[in-house]
Amino acid sequence: MSKGPSGFIDADQCAQGLPWLWDRPAGEARATLILAHGAGAPMDSEFMQQMARGLVARGIAVVRFEFAYMAARRVDGKQRPPNPQAQLLQQWRDVHARVRQQVAGPLAIGGKSMGGRMASLLADELGADALVCLGYPFYAAGKPEKPRVAHLAELRTKTLIVQGERDALGNREAVAGYALAPAIRLHWLTAADHDLKPLKSSGCSHEQHLADAAQAVADFLAGASQPRL
Repeated sequence: MSKGPSGFIDADQCAQGLPWLWDRPAGEARATLILAHGAGAPMDSEFMQQMARGLVARGIAVVRFEFAYMAARRVDGKQRPPNPQAQLLQQWRDVHARVRQQVAGPLAIGGKSMGGRMASLLADELGADALVCLGYPFYAAGKPEKPRVAHLAELRTKTLIVQGERDALGNREAVAGYALAPAIRLHWLTAADHDLKPLKSSGCSHEQHLADAAQAVADFLAGASQPRL
């Protein structure tokens, strides 16, 4: 891995040896977002790449990192389940602490699916300036009767959740029934699934939805002109 203004940073510079990626805009960043991947895809999946590019184009610096189980998969190619939640949360703490040392301006945390859910469990504890979740897993696949939203009712950190209307882990109808904290804002994407991909019949494209998501996130984070939103 090589170092540079945009790209992989040597593992020994990362918290707990976890690899990460920096993507920075050409000028001064309006804010920085630490963006964690979902359970099944790495930090440089096409979804993560497109979101990072879209945010950087809109003046947001993006730091992506990999949880330990995904970093190990990158080394030997073996499929592994996510680390236990306690380990994922500690990895988040470690990365946030290291990035906080390098960033003077507003620092937000978030991620795709599982990465965003783990961030939501820590946002208040870390004093994050904002929280961004892309495709939040309100419940596990096939288990809408067991929502994972208790902490979202008390969340104090200003939050943006970008969600597809037909997300199998939290569609619009289901989410409407949850008691969510006033700090949480929902941005719905028409006929989109968990990856923010719409039905063809909607007249929208995946690229349009990803651009919409990036714009919504950038606009949300642009308000982070103070160390705390």
